Amino acid sequence: MPNHAAIVQTGVVGLISDSGPVAKFVLLLLLMASVFCWAIIFMKYRSLRRAQVQNTEFLNTFWHGKNLDEIIAKVDQFSASPIAVIFQAGMKEMKRFPGLDGEINGGADRSSDRIENIYRAMIRTSQSEVAVFERHIGWLATTASAAPFVGLFGTVWGIMNSFQNIGATGAANLAVVAPGISEALITTATGIGAAIPAVIAYNHFAGQIKRISIEMEGFSHDFLNIVQRSFSNAAGRKGS
Repeated sequence: MPNHAAIVQTGVVGLISDSGPVAKFVLLLLLMASVFCWAIIFMKYRSLRRAQVQNTEFLNTFWHGKNLDEIIAKVDQFSASPIAVIFQAGMKEMKRFPGLDGEINGGADRSSDRIENIYRAMIRTSQSEVAVFERHIGWLATTASAAPFVGLFGTVWGIMNSFQNIGATGAANLAVVAPGISEALITTATGIGAAIPAVIAYNHFAGQIKRISIEMEGFSHDFLNIVQRSFSNAAGRKGS
């Protein structure tokens, strides 16, 4: 009894090998796009997963730390955490302060400007981190939207070949139209096969990046609140 799986496999390989040059080009193009998409999917999954894990670990360290010096000493352990990177940017800008006493003597306007500078530094860093996470995922969206149309091009080409064969032979039997229809179906299936994982991955990663972006924005506001409270406490001590 013949092996059904072997027949199917041979049939698929035979369809590809018997396809015309245009259909083979379409299939190769879709295969390359699919391979590139899967490489992006694995890369982004690892980087986003690591970022989320280290964000959680850093926030736990931050909120349970005794002081900023202790957090600064541990921050290098969270190199994959975008929130840790934002914290470093805020601290770097904060160190440019001439000192809290100088800020108090300089007036509220000057301290407000300094706090605004810290916020802008953290926002710039946040945008840079988001841009890194978004790098290459546009290719997933492009593949998701373009792959079905590329496959459709192969479909139209295969059907066109079928009609040409009908015109050349003057017959419309299965032996005449089957090769062109086979080209059409296999390119259509390949286009859909390339598009489905790309669109699923794009939506998944876009959601994760949005979540990380919200976490970074929330941390930036929390950090600024801490800076403002520190300034207010120093001002109170100065006044007393």
